[in-house]
Amino acid sequence: MTARPRATGERRLPAVTLLAISVAACGAAGQTGTEIAGSDTSRDMHSYARPDEARVTHVALDLRADFESRTLSGTATLTVHRSSAAREIVLDTKDLAIEAVTDAKGGKLAHSLGPSDPILGTPLTIALPEHGSGIVVRYRTSPSAAALQWLTPEQTAGGSHPFLYSQGQAILTRTWIPTQDSPGIRQTYAARIVVPRPLRAIMSAEHLTPEGRDVDDQRAFDFRLEQPVPAYLIALAVGDVAFKAVGARTGVFTEPSMLDRAADEFADMEKMVEAAERLYGPYRWGRFDVLVLPPSFPFGGMENPRLTFATPTLLAGDRSLTSVIAHELAHSWSGNLVTNATWRDFWLNEGFTTYFENRIMEALYGPERAAMLRAIGRRELLDEFERLSDKPGDTVLYIDLAGRDPDDAATQVPYEKGSAFLHLLEDAVGRERFDAYLSAYFEQYAFESMTTHRFLDDLRQRLLNGDVELERRLAIEQWIFEPGLPANAPEVTTEAFARVERAVKAFLDGTPPGSLPASGWSTQEWQHFLTTLPEGLSPTQLTTLDRAFDLSDRGNSEVLFLWLRIAIRHRYQPAMPVLERFLTSQGRRKFVRPLFEDLLKTDWGRPVAERIYANARPMYHSVTASSVEELLKR
Repeated sequence: MTARPRATGERRLPAVTLLAISVAACGAAGQTGTEIAGSDTSRDMHSYARPDEARVTHVALDLRADFESRTLSGTATLTVHRSSAAREIVLDTKDLAIEAVTDAKGGKLAHSLGPSDPILGTPLTIALPEHGSGIVVRYRTSPSAAALQWLTPEQTAGGSHPFLYSQGQAILTRTWIPTQDSPGIRQTYAARIVVPRPLRAIMSAEHLTPEGRDVDDQRAFDFRLEQPVPAYLIALAVGDVAFKAVGARTGVFTEPSMLDRAADEFADMEKMVEAAERLYGPYRWGRFDVLVLPPSFPFGGMENPRLTFATPTLLAGDRSLTSVIAHELAHSWSGNLVTNATWRDFWLNEGFTTYFENRIMEALYGPERAAMLRAIGRRELLDEFERLSDKPGDTVLYIDLAGRDPDDAATQVPYEKGSAFLHLLEDAVGRERFDAYLSAYFEQYAFESMTTHRFLDDLRQRLLNGDVELERRLAIEQWIFEPGLPANAPEVTTEAFARVERAVKAFLDGTPPGSLPASGWSTQEWQHFLTTLPEGLSPTQLTTLDRAFDLSDRGNSEVLFLWLRIAIRHRYQPAMPVLERFLTSQGRRKFVRPLFEDLLKTDWGRPVAERIYANARPMYHSVTASSVEELLKR
């Protein structure tokens, strides 16, 4: 297949212009590609890059989105920082068609693609130019690029226009951008994205031309991000999207039919930013906007800088699921500002962020709601330990990922075990002292990458002050390097959940569901109610619960998900059509994978699972689809 011809009259920025933008943006960010002190990024097992020799410091994209061929095509102009001895640079690619590689003046550069690996993709080795630091790679993505989800109009909320979005974490950016795809290699970026009318392109960057510029029958949109980020945070979406502000520096993008609903759901975003700043210092990314994507998005949220991507399953109608937005906001400090250097260190992103999320929720909605969220997180962690009982190594924070897809680390362990460890530290030294430590941590290591060992050195020096006895009592080595949950993990209790447990007992003792004190329960109380119900409920009990509380008709995705798990375990037939509708109308992996797993555990569910998956597969993102296919192969 050849690249799609350019439209007559299209003006394209020449490589030398893109290089000028590249150098300017790199300089504005204050980063020149020098080594990251104390990191081991030169040996990231999930990247072919050799950043100790030559590293990418800036990417300037000039791409056209073709929905007919489901490809992006154009150029990536890379600014490179090199050692004096470096003669070549190695980039990460996967399923990219490399059409040409030149220097900034158009001179051809020798290049070669190495052997392909099913996880890592293919290294692209390029001879460095004798003069200058610019490399221009002309390329085209594959229609099946794992990072890119191309949706037909029928797969969107509006039903009239196609949609495209990217999802780079953990190592999928290499399927749409030829660069060094390692979390320890930070890059600024700029972009020009050409899209069909009337679609709009938005990115995790400053929007320089929000309304676009005419390019014949298409529109071009320009972006720049002057703060250096790892490649997995470069994000793109194209579709029929509108915007509504909810605060001075916060707002919502989504399809027009969902705009008012989403803006109302996330009305507290500005308050969240203010609460986060009071905790751990200034927000350093300018704007905090949220893009509510079509339902195939595989995660609750993705913390792309300036533009968090979010699932529409958060739109419960009562703002009860906004802790996910607090989580993605917290990543603006833990993850985007200070980033895990390799995917073995993933808990440094997610454990810190889960802890920070809980502190934001406490500041805005009170200690009781924060405690309920912590209790639910602990239960989910223990459930995860049970699921991973045959893989104890996956319950270690500093997980061994040799020869594995880093996505294997995306369990509840780095989130909830990591968060529990930070709560333990807070309990040990006091909140005031711990908050001062975290604030200084984010300030000192801003725009750097962090390894587990480097963090532990910092922790011992600046928080524990060399107190060996305190470290022994905390069992730090056990928390980080050993499986399971240490015995000194903080306990979480809430009076709200105690009341729920009394309601469960009353129901089991014969109290009709309609007589239970459930009026006004929060989402978290409903979650606790459903997870506290025992196995072996009778058909009559299930029916009365369903009728009294409309559980099969819930618009709250978290509550419906837990009810459907109960329905599968008890083969409650009235909920089976709801299960199929739920699995074929959204692709959030948190919901999809456990429900398919529950079906496959039964003696009747495999044909049901296979039939539902066959219908749902075209809508699922590759992240979700691969998880389900792994289950079906067992």
